[in-house]
Amino acid sequence: QVQLVESGGGLVQPGGSLRLSCAASGNFFSIYVMGWYRQAPGKQRELVATITSRGNTNYADSVKGRFTISRVNAKNTVHLQMNSLKPEDTAVYYCYADIRVADLIGYWGQGTQVTVSS
Repeated sequence: QVQLVESGGGLVQPGGSLRLSCAASGNFFSIYVMGWYRQAPGKQRELVATITSRGNTNYADSVKGRFTISRVNAKNTVHLQMNSLKPEDTAVYYCYADIRVADLIGYWGQGTQVTVSS
């Protein structure tokens, strides 16, 4: 059974930094795209950043220049370094991965809360 487990959320002041991590575990052949999405109260889930197995990245305009996504293929992990955090970054952050088991399936983590407040 494939699982994505996130860590690193918490409470931070505006202008601060946090680093989120996500590790994939279980029986699978390979991982393609990995990424982070977020959902604020009363809003739809939105893309934050994605990264392919070759390292190609994509960011939401709202986080460009502040967030950096990275991954370690050998460890099946993806990370999100978040700098210059703003109150509007407050949300539950979800890890996502396209993983080939028998077929290619999208998996989600359980989510981790990020709160930016003074």
